Amino acid sequence: MEPRVYLETSVVSYLVARPSRDIVVAAHQQVTREWWASRERYALFTSQLVLREARAGNPDAAARRLEVLDETSVLDISLDADELARVMVVRGAVPAAAIADALHVAIAATNGLTHLLTWNLTHIANADSRGRLEAVCRDEGIAPPLIATPEEMMEDAIDVP
Repeated sequence: MEPRVYLETSVVSYLVARPSRDIVVAAHQQVTREWWASRERYALFTSQLVLREARAGNPDAAARRLEVLDETSVLDISLDADELARVMVVRGAVPAAAIADALHVAIAATNGLTHLLTWNLTHIANADSRGRLEAVCRDEGIAPPLIATPEEMMEDAIDVP
């Protein structure tokens, strides 16, 4: 079974952004492009939330993000996902100001996706956040997606369930 991967907005943004002068951001952009080249190995999903976030900002950049997202299946924001995201905030997995970040995880989890791909290292893809988000999902009886950056998902690093 191929991995079912949720693309969070940061991945799409890094993929289509003009090359950054910041060396860390430029490296993330390059890794994202390399991961994208292997995208046929995955069933790709996104959500209405990602589409809304992708439409924001510079119209040319938004058009590039939306073009990439045309290759994905789009998931709706269900009541179950809304409720799970709310629980994530109440339980302190993410701050209230980051409810959208919790919602990305909740959408992936409630749709049974195997992975969530993100460069959001602040509220999603760091050791503390991952553990808290996964714990809330499990406590609510939902299998959490494996949260990873494109670098962690590169062919040599991925462990397909």
